[in-house]
Amino acid sequence: MPRGRLRIYLGAAPGVGKTYDMLSEGQRRAGRGTDVVIAFMEDYGRPLTRLMADGLETVPRKTMPYRGTSFTEMDLAAVLARHPQLALVDELAHTNVPGCRNTKRWQDVQELLDAGIDVISTVNIQHLESLNDVVEQITGVRQHETVPDDVVRSADQIELVDMSAEALRRRMAHGNIYPPEKIDAALAHFFRAGNLTALREIALLWAADRVEEALLRYRKDHGIQQPWGARERVLVALSGGPEGETLIRRAKRTASRGAGGEFLAVHVARDDGLAGPSARLLARQRTLAESLGGTWHTLNGDDPAQTVLAFAREVDATQIVIGATRRSRLKSLFARGTGEAIIEGSGDEIDVYVVTHSEAAHGRLLHRRAGDARDARS
Repeated sequence: MPRGRLRIYLGAAPGVGKTYDMLSEGQRRAGRGTDVVIAFMEDYGRPLTRLMADGLETVPRKTMPYRGTSFTEMDLAAVLARHPQLALVDELAHTNVPGCRNTKRWQDVQELLDAGIDVISTVNIQHLESLNDVVEQITGVRQHETVPDDVVRSADQIELVDMSAEALRRRMAHGNIYPPEKIDAALAHFFRAGNLTALREIALLWAADRVEEALLRYRKDHGIQQPWGARERVLVALSGGPEGETLIRRAKRTASRGAGGEFLAVHVARDDGLAGPSARLLARQRTLAESLGGTWHTLNGDDPAQTVLAFAREVDATQIVIGATRRSRLKSLFARGTGEAIIEGSGDEIDVYVVTHSEAAHGRLLHRRAGDARDARS
């Protein structure tokens, strides 16, 4: 039996409308003849959300006693027995009451998928496990219910449900999210404009990374070798020489010129047994790169230029930053250096910046594109 497909509505914050959108998609598919059931849905008393559920079959919840109180949970066994084509399951990060078949609702969803049932679910960005600490720093609220990032990343489709901070605060003030007695406290604390803006940015960046993963997979599956410059990605190639810090700072400035730009620091450790650079110097350069928001990558290869170029294409780099050669003119007459090999092999799609530094034998900042040797001032 083929595994079911998972679609997740990822909310930038509570109240943006992810449950409403889940139900709307369920109505659309039911209207096309798909067998749809509501396996679990929380409307929080919101009339528009409740209205969107009208006409959809709901699998009754099961009641679970716990510490003298009764709770209602999704009846996983009943949903599996009903075996619809599509199950709508709200609140993916929810923790089930002790005594349920699974500890977490996302584990219930995995069982539905394993049974060949398609699932549409919802989760807010603050419930992703990897973001727990940063969300607490921003909002002052620790999220006790989380879902592993890999569970969300593995979804076949992720749709971001977003709203500006001002619009969301208006929804709150008009009573469309919380009941009247909770509105003032919510607006003064979790729903402050700064909090909502920060959560929105986190959600947009997380979703952008997920889209990029899908893009890289698409290129790999279709054998597309040349990078697609959807956003600026600067790779700085470091030999381990003293010029490394200059190159790292240049790469950071270059990446910062474009929205969403990033930079990657790369050092190639040779496999041929030749003496390598100072470990202390490399450690210092790694610390600098990471402190500026870059990522550090140590690669292995006998041909540094080809190793750098292969990695640049793998990660969709749009630019490579290298240092001007430290070799003497005499040595350059007899052998081609790594920098020259990177420039010649970069093709039409990757720009190469050659940055001068005090340790260089000669040269100035060059901006090279394949087949085009034009100089540019920094």
